[in-house]
Amino acid sequence: MVQRPAPSEIPDRPGVYLFRDRHGAVLYVGKAKSLRKRVANYFGVDLAARTLNMVETADAVEWIVTDNEVEAIHLEYTLIQKHQPRFNIRLRDDKSFPFLAITRGEEWPRATVMRGKRRKGTQYFGPYAHAYAIRQTLDLLLRTFPIRTCTNSKMKRHQAQGRPCLLFHIERCSGPCVGEVDPADYQAHLDGLAAFLTGDGDPVARQLRTRMQEASDALEFEQAARFRDQLLSVEKALARQEVASERADDFDLIAIEEDDLEAATVMLTIQKGRVTGRIATVVDKVEDVSSGELVGRMLLQRYGSERPPPEVLVETLPEEPRLWTEWLEARRGTAVSLRVPQRGAKRRLMETARANAGETFARHRLRRQSDHNARARALRSLQDSLDLPEPPLRIEAYDIATIGGRSTVASMVVLEDGLPRRNHYRRFKIRDVEGQDDFASMEEVLRRRLTAYLVERDLPVEERGRFSYPPSLLLVDGGVGQVSRAVKVVDELGLDIPIAGLAKRMEEVYLPGRPDPVRIPRGEEALHLLQRVRDEAHRFANQYHRSLRGKRMVDSILDDVPGVGPARKKALLRRFGSLAKMREASQAELASVVPAGVAAALQAALHGAAPAAGRSR
Repeated sequence: MVQRPAPSEIPDRPGVYLFRDRHGAVLYVGKAKSLRKRVANYFGVDLAARTLNMVETADAVEWIVTDNEVEAIHLEYTLIQKHQPRFNIRLRDDKSFPFLAITRGEEWPRATVMRGKRRKGTQYFGPYAHAYAIRQTLDLLLRTFPIRTCTNSKMKRHQAQGRPCLLFHIERCSGPCVGEVDPADYQAHLDGLAAFLTGDGDPVARQLRTRMQEASDALEFEQAARFRDQLLSVEKALARQEVASERADDFDLIAIEEDDLEAATVMLTIQKGRVTGRIATVVDKVEDVSSGELVGRMLLQRYGSERPPPEVLVETLPEEPRLWTEWLEARRGTAVSLRVPQRGAKRRLMETARANAGETFARHRLRRQSDHNARARALRSLQDSLDLPEPPLRIEAYDIATIGGRSTVASMVVLEDGLPRRNHYRRFKIRDVEGQDDFASMEEVLRRRLTAYLVERDLPVEERGRFSYPPSLLLVDGGVGQVSRAVKVVDELGLDIPIAGLAKRMEEVYLPGRPDPVRIPRGEEALHLLQRVRDEAHRFANQYHRSLRGKRMVDSILDDVPGVGPARKKALLRRFGSLAKMREASQAELASVVPAGVAAALQAALHGAAPAAGRSR
């Protein structure tokens, strides 16, 4: 346990203090208006259990003096980010949430979904609660702002080929890969998209409406129709951004639901009066903090590396609000208002956010295993292990199930943001493959699924099904053979989708173009994630295969029983549920569903005896 330093050794000035364990690792970082008074509190009586645990674990305490309290806040944030102390409250890092990003640093910037560490030269919008919200919004806007969304490798491939991809032909890309757009126009598309994503969408809609009318007046009806379609897409995307304020205000709003051990927080980002970002998260209170102190921690994490808006609304003011206002103003460079809304639309919005925080807290208590940070780490680990261009926010895994080439089926299971998306699972009956050929079966399934994607991609958003977005990673159960068939399908359809195969032997991962498999260390979260989704695909395929096999066995037996037609077969299955239950039933029980003579023949067939001669009438 750390020894209490003499009061005379501790300066009576603002600064930051650190508790370290015997190995020198930082356990806790705190700031103080007076280091002498604050550090002394850790050696008093009646400490909270968590605080006492930290003090007993620590081996030393040290401090760093600053010129003022605002500098102490800056230094506290820097040290927390550097050391990640185990006893400090840390909100889920924003990098675990998906952002829509524009890669401004590239010659031809692209729009993409990004997680992970922020990259220099990239403009971020969000964060968003769900990746699909980004994809749907972006898909609506590409008609109006046709910038590229392809990977750099795909763009280089089309530059070499001298012809654009399908997105150019369906007017979702302006074709920078083949020189179909000049840099000035492309820059205008980028700036328009960025303005829209920051909440400034109404001028875009007005401009498109004016252009549509001008084209119509000039009798250029085809051009007017294009502007009309773009306007509809923009209006739909605007409808997805909730109106939070009648005035074009920019502000953030923070609401909390908490108990003694945990807290749920909801942060809303409002730009130009519209909700453009939403974060809902749950944190463990590893230190004993009041509601005001918790708000201060949230401000520190939210704006330690971000420029705050001109107004921040909270339910409870942090301790020493004047100090936090000064810190926010130093981060922004201009005046910032930190206050509790008392009336009007902002107060109503705070109540809505408070209700959302309560729902988030209730769901968390029921689903603690769905920890977002753990999933985000697994996705980043998988990205690094497979050298993917971005974290695989949507993983689709496929498996084939058959016995001797009979009743061959396939499964498709989906993970979005690391969680099963069961309403997107699909089962396939193999139609075109004779006998047992797992490679050809895999090819058929992938072709059917990805062809469905190409069809649905061009439909209006409201009419699309669950095949309307491609996977970020396509995982097949198997090795080189299955991977090569997947590559064949993806290339023939002109798609750019990362592919991997996971073989059961030694858990080897096969990637296209690599002769040797990748062996992910057994302790890596990436391997655990691949195993889970592969096993889920295997389970789902086998479940479907068993049901078909059982149905075939029922059909083969019941079809040979005189007097059992489709209606009686359906009645028997409705009554007993399975062939096994029919075998367990007595003849009298069978006779309660079918005539006595048929019941006798059925029982003989079920138990392998020859049925009585003659057919029941």
